[in-house]
Amino acid sequence: MARILIFGGHGKVALLLEPLLTTRGDQVTAVIRDAGQSDDVRATGADPVVFDVESASREAMAALIAGHDAVVWSAGAGGGSAERTRAVDLDAAVRSMAAAADAGVARYVMVSYFGSSLEHGIPATDSFFAYAEAKAQADEALRASGLDWTVLAPSRLTLDEATGRIDATAETSGSVSRADVAQVIAQTLLEPATIGRTIRFNAGEVPVDEALRAG
Repeated sequence: MARILIFGGHGKVALLLEPLLTTRGDQVTAVIRDAGQSDDVRATGADPVVFDVESASREAMAALIAGHDAVVWSAGAGGGSAERTRAVDLDAAVRSMAAAADAGVARYVMVSYFGSSLEHGIPATDSFFAYAEAKAQADEALRASGLDWTVLAPSRLTLDEATGRIDATAETSGSVSRADVAQVIAQTLLEPATIGRTIRFNAGEVPVDEALRAG
């Protein structure tokens, strides 16, 4: 049994991930912003904790993370202003990395997106620019953090059913179901071969566990 902390615990992917983890015996803490989301989280078997990542200090984050075995960052501002996108998707994410180190929790899984790169090529006039910048910089900060990191970079998300199969070798973005992304996160937490890797993936034909071991 592992103790897993998920930031963004009421997100569409997180709500699919949580029952996968709790069913296999993991203890899951789901960090949410709104107490009204608590029942949805409890229904997955996870324990909800109301916590504002945008305003929380590094010290408060470290206290929250302490005692867990791994952190999954699946939080995001969800669009809106560039300022809030930077505050959540970059600043809070980076603060959580430092907090994880402070708490002695080395394992950290970042949920990013396929095109995340400092050379993302999104023009500054595009409404997607703030998100692209924030995610790219957060991913780079994690790679430099000294933590046992994995950056998971799925392509366009769909509501399709899980297949349990992905393509982690594609060079161009396609699509993948949120349910399969949840399976990838769950398996990543079990697979040491994913540490220190950025894994970009689409829907595919290779079983998730095999794809993640392939390196």
